[in-house]
Amino acid sequence: MPQVRPLRPAGPASRFAWLDDDQTPSLPEVHATVAVKPVEAAWFRRLLAFMGPGYMVSVGYMDPGNWATDLQGGAAFGYTLLSVIMLSNLMAILLQALAARLGVVTGRDLAQACRAFYPKPLNILLWATCELGIIACDLAEVIGTAIALQLLFGVPLVYGSLLTALDAILLLYLMNRGFRYLEAFVIALLLVIATCFTIQIIAAQPPVHAVLRSMITPSPEIITNPAALYIAIGIIGATVMPHNLYLHSSIVQTRNFAKTREGKRDAIRWAVTDSTIALMLALFVNAAILIVAAAAFHNSGHQDVAEIDQAFRLLSPLLGLGVASTLFAVALLASGVNSTVTATLAGQIVMEGFLRLRLPPWARRLITRCLAIAPVVAVITVYGSAGMNRLLVFSQVVLSIQLPFAAIPLVHFVSSRKRMGDFVISRPMAILSWSVTAVILLLNVKLLFDTFTGVGG
Repeated sequence: MPQVRPLRPAGPASRFAWLDDDQTPSLPEVHATVAVKPVEAAWFRRLLAFMGPGYMVSVGYMDPGNWATDLQGGAAFGYTLLSVIMLSNLMAILLQALAARLGVVTGRDLAQACRAFYPKPLNILLWATCELGIIACDLAEVIGTAIALQLLFGVPLVYGSLLTALDAILLLYLMNRGFRYLEAFVIALLLVIATCFTIQIIAAQPPVHAVLRSMITPSPEIITNPAALYIAIGIIGATVMPHNLYLHSSIVQTRNFAKTREGKRDAIRWAVTDSTIALMLALFVNAAILIVAAAAFHNSGHQDVAEIDQAFRLLSPLLGLGVASTLFAVALLASGVNSTVTATLAGQIVMEGFLRLRLPPWARRLITRCLAIAPVVAVITVYGSAGMNRLLVFSQVVLSIQLPFAAIPLVHFVSSRKRMGDFVISRPMAILSWSVTAVILLLNVKLLFDTFTGVGG
């Protein structure tokens, strides 16, 4: 196990003097570049200074992968799986709070912490599984963006998939302008998505009582029905995104907070507040997708709707709102474009943290994106759009299976007084965190059992 020298107080000699001698800060090009207001400033100004990373993290919780699982779940099972979305969101809030705490207190992202404190073979395993998760996430983004381009502009799926490689230019431009510009771009697209679904919810007029009951009361069918369980685990995989744990532990360090005990405690409080508010927006969007699908398809004899292009064709006539389908596609495009930011940054964080291998951002983006584009183009060629939608759902199940490989190290670190000092989480919080991780593991075991015995999915 590598020996890590204790952190030392910041000094005037170096901007990163508080870090270990051999530790490069996470995302060094934007590290500590966003000024925060002094502790005595008004609470709202403090919140605004820390607001941003939470919304970037929330992008991953409403990416195109969510659409496939939420649409399929709503059409097939009505409002039944709303409780899964609620549970997933609560899991996400907890795990992202832990990720922010790790980044603020240790000055390391999750990948760097794994490299510092775990043996090399385990690190290779964790890195490989994380890269698999990022490729699965990228699959969802490529597919979602390609479908949106086809629905809105008639671009063939293959060409739409290839066009997604150009997102490297967008990301580089925004990063060069400054991290706040990147955050503003992300938040603007999130508002577009939320607005589109607010209009569709109003048009769908779902029964409020049934929606609320399903959201807070889990149905036994979720566990007893293998098809429902498959979609439920896909929802968890699409909602609690494993690469976001690496991402959040890194980008929370873009804030230039004081590296004192009081400064870290204040930074944790505002970072957790930021991510919790942002993830409530993600809860609304995910629930809205499922609610619209349930209201439009489940009760109208279209329970077999499982593909995004099917939903696009049926939404306007079933909801009686001519613009509904267009709003649906616009939100999908905004979601796909937005999600490229989180996958790109997470890929860079993982590669640099585990391997200490730095590549130009455009090279990292193109490598990851090409790994995702290749299977998409192959599936389109062989199976057409139906195969794409099945691949989209499968990618979210892969993410769910990969999630414990990120959650277990995270909970392990923040539960360790040796690693966290006075900022170690309390025993009740540790029990809750390990319980959440155990639930994820059990669901994945059940999914794998059903899949290999032929009763799942």
